[in-house]
Amino acid sequence: MNQKEHQIIISLASNENQEARLEAAREQLVQLLTECHFTSAMWTEPIHSSRKEPYLNQLCKGTTSLGEGLLCEVLKETEKRLGRTKNEDGIVAIDLDLLQYDERRHHLRDWERNYVKDLLNEL
Repeated sequence: MNQKEHQIIISLASNENQEARLEAAREQLVQLLTECHFTSAMWTEPIHSSRKEPYLNQLCKGTTSLGEGLLCEVLKETEKRLGRTKNEDGIVAIDLDLLQYDERRHHLRDWERNYVKDLLNEL
């Protein structure tokens, strides 16, 4: 029996060692997802952060047979593996947010951000 493939969009972001962190995250996502397409990366100014370092942001569109809850758990584990900790003093080593799972949108405020709107055009 074939498992259903779910269409997903994931947001990637980092404000420390940005290029290397996004590269490592892309390598992990390629292993995790059945199909995987990435937008270009875009630099943005920090929002609601005590730090001044810019963020490097990127979107990933892919398919997965994982359920929504399990996918979120795997993304959190991937963040930890790539250096994310709870107390980072404004440092975000890597942030992987599930923006869309099939027709369901998450992180609704992120959809209003200019970089998300701009990068969605590349998917």
